[in-house]
This record gives sequence, structure tokens and C-alpha cells, in this order.
Amino acid sequence: MDFEKLTAVMRRLSLEAGDRIMEIYDSPDFEVRSKSDDSPVTAADEAADAIISAGLRAAFPDVALVTEEQSKTHGETASTFLIVDPLDGTKEFIKRRGDFTVNIAYVVDGAPIRGVVYAPAKGRMFYTQADGTTVEELGPFDKDTVGEVEAISVSRPDNNALLVVASKSHRDQATDDYIDLYMVKDMKSAGSSLKFCLIATGEADLYPRLGRTMEWDTAAGHAVLNGAGGRVVRFDNHQPLQYGKDGFANPFFIAYSPDVDLLTS
Repeated sequence: MDFEKLTAVMRRLSLEAGDRIMEIYDSPDFEVRSKSDDSPVTAADEAADAIISAGLRAAFPDVALVTEEQSKTHGETASTFLIVDPLDGTKEFIKRRGDFTVNIAYVVDGAPIRGVVYAPAKGRMFYTQADGTTVEELGPFDKDTVGEVEAISVSRPDNNALLVVASKSHRDQATDDYIDLYMVKDMKSAGSSLKFCLIATGEADLYPRLGRTMEWDTAAGHAVLNGAGGRVVRFDNHQPLQYGKDGFANPFFIAYSPDVDLLTS
């Protein structure tokens, strides 16, 4: 893989998709439908998916592509693949809360090694560079010219005063019970894959997810966090979260700065 090209393509496609998403987001009204699993989908999900999937297939025709909005791709069994969630946080989008993201990642042998997370309503973009390290681009988000970028890295947390981030739309008692095992200084909620990015920048130390997610929900954020020195492990055995699983469903997991002393429930 040409990682310089991959970084440029992922960045550009996320910006193009973000523009289209914001056009719909800023419109007076948009239709919300339900998919077969009862999750919501909007024209923004589908428009962003069309932009990203067409761009990736044109740039990397020999690499398998898995995308949330195209069920025919969910039977892929390749060990190396691109994986896309064109609009993660559809519920946040519908409620016009801004915590939604465009997500593109590249997986090799079970590990997401490159990725981009773009939050167009928040004006925040995070991505891995060609060398695998993660930066936050600070704007102005020109499609042809990279703006000012800032290297980011995870925190050196105080285990007696942890900063925890949890889901805004999928919080449950099991998650709260697990968080209660730790000494928490501050607790914040965030939607979509932004939670991974908050750990990558050191704005949070720990993100436990005791609920259903799919690989396209997590791969890009996982890659961004890896490139900033963070980790994502299975909740049950603290082994690295792997990708390319049958059906692309994730087990419960924990994303964190490596200096957090992980506890078991």
C-alpha cells in the first residue's frame, strides 16, 4: 500500500463526504428511515457512502471494501480491507447535536493501521499520517492543501483521578457499574467515534463500551488512537480488539491510555 496516497485519499474523501452531510444537516428537514435492524438511516448516510465508496474503489480497485451502508459488502472475508462508516452517530445527526463523524480505515491482518475521523459539525479532523502517527488537522480543511496539523498523543493519567468518556446515546447501567470501579475525576459524554479521538488527544483517559458495535463503528477511531499511543482491547480478556470477524460485530471493549490500570468487573 502507498500510505502517502492512502492518507491523501482518505482525507479528501472524508472532507467531500462531510460537505455533503452538512448540506443535508443544515437543510430545513430531512427524511429518516429505518434499516432492517431498526437503526436509523438518512439521505446523508447514503450520500456520504456513495462519495467515499466510489472514491476508494477508484483509488484502490484491488483492495476489498466493507461499508456499513452496503450490505453486500458484509460477506467479505479478506484479511486486508478498507472499512467505512460514512456517518457514525446518525442519532446525533438526527437530533442535530453535532457529535457525528465520517470514518474510513484500512485494516491489515486484523489490525486497523490507518484511519481518518472527521467531525464536520465540530470542525475537528484526526488522521494517521503515512508513517502511522496521528495528527489533528486544525483547518481550514482545504481539499487540496493540508492545513496546520498538530501531533497528538494520549495522556499520562492519574489513576486516582481519571477522565472518563462514555457514549451519549448508548449509556447503560453495566457501563456505569464498570466506571464506578475507578477513581474518576471527571466524566463526559460524546457521540460516535469522537470518544476514541478524545483519548488520542489526552482529553480523556478511558472509554469502556459494554454494548453492541460493529467494526465500521470503531476501526477508524481505533486506528487514530493507535497512532497516538493508545490501545483498544476486548472487555472480557483484555486482548487486542481484532477486525475481519465473521459478520463484523465487535465484542464489548475498552479504549484507553496505556498508563490506565485496567480493572476487571
